[in-house]
Amino acid sequence: MNDRTCIVTRRQAEADELIRFVVGPDSAVVPDIKRNLPGRGCWVTADRLHIEKAAAKNLFARAFKAQVTVPADLGGMVDALLSRSALGMLGLARKAGAVVLGAAKVEGAVRDGQALLVLHATEASDDGVRKISQARRATVHLGGPAILAYKLFPEAELSLALGGTNVIHAAVLAQDAGQAVEKRVVALDRYRGGTPNDLAMLAAVADEDDAAEDME
Repeated sequence: MNDRTCIVTRRQAEADELIRFVVGPDSAVVPDIKRNLPGRGCWVTADRLHIEKAAAKNLFARAFKAQVTVPADLGGMVDALLSRSALGMLGLARKAGAVVLGAAKVEGAVRDGQALLVLHATEASDDGVRKISQARRATVHLGGPAILAYKLFPEAELSLALGGTNVIHAAVLAQDAGQAVEKRVVALDRYRGGTPNDLAMLAAVADEDDAAEDME
């Protein structure tokens, strides 16, 4: 099965929009996050909803034309793999100097346009998030990049990955190492349903600026 067609939607898509699965030696369905495991593979749209639907409707057996065993929590297994991949790359980016920590440094990186993305711990206070969101809106208003923010990891996981303590806010900088983090964070965020509210907020700022220019 060489074409990248989702076995649920029957639609073709780019590799980054899909997750590959193979069958292991024990006939169990195995997620192939890096897309490098040997053997025949099948593809599913890269979000939890479609993967759980594929499992519930026995679509893996149909795709592989064989009796296969689907792990009971395949959706959770994929989530854990994507999360581990993102956190691992985040740690490497920190060692490469492509991550800054702390609300003040994050806000500074955002206002300077150096930040590629922002990470808030799931425990982050509304006040702390709001101040950084104001900086992100100001950056867009001044013609800078739309810097997205994500709440994907608890403080303990961020702290462990970044070698710090009580890591609540972090900014990934626009460097090569940062781009590798972005790819994995976006994949995890998409898998969990995305951040439509965040996108809408930044789009609204851009629209307001366009409208103001039209009135001049």
